[in-house]
Amino acid sequence: MELHDLRPAKGSKKAKKRVGRGTGSGLGTTAGKGTKGQKARSGGGVRPGFEGGQMPLYRRLPKRGFSNKKFATVYEIVNLNQLEMKYSDGEIVNIETLKEKSLIKGNKDGVKVLGNGELTKKLIIDVDKISGSAAEKVKKVGGEIKGAE
Repeated sequence: MELHDLRPAKGSKKAKKRVGRGTGSGLGTTAGKGTKGQKARSGGGVRPGFEGGQMPLYRRLPKRGFSNKKFATVYEIVNLNQLEMKYSDGEIVNIETLKEKSLIKGNKDGVKVLGNGELTKKLIIDVDKISGSAAEKVKKVGGEIKGAE
């Protein structure tokens, strides 16, 4: 086999549909849009949700309930196994050091430490929130928790 023998797989290359290029092409005159009507016009068709003038479903259904999504507090999550890898014994874990070590981006409402993984180092943790299991593991190895609820 030589370089000039290389060809794309059969059927993998398909010619672009060139509409409105004369009657002989098979896609001339109406360019595959049929004859007249809303969908044949430029910008044709209807907007999403339009039901031909009938009251659309999204307007027939009642608005119910309340979503806290807009007002919810969103925390960046850090697990104990991440702290174990990035921190040495006796270091302070706070938002600034977490950003320096690229464990958080710092673009949310706070930081929460979760208890996933094991901890063997005595760390001073100063974050917004800490889970019960994480707090238990930190205290078990002699660490300290400041400022967490």
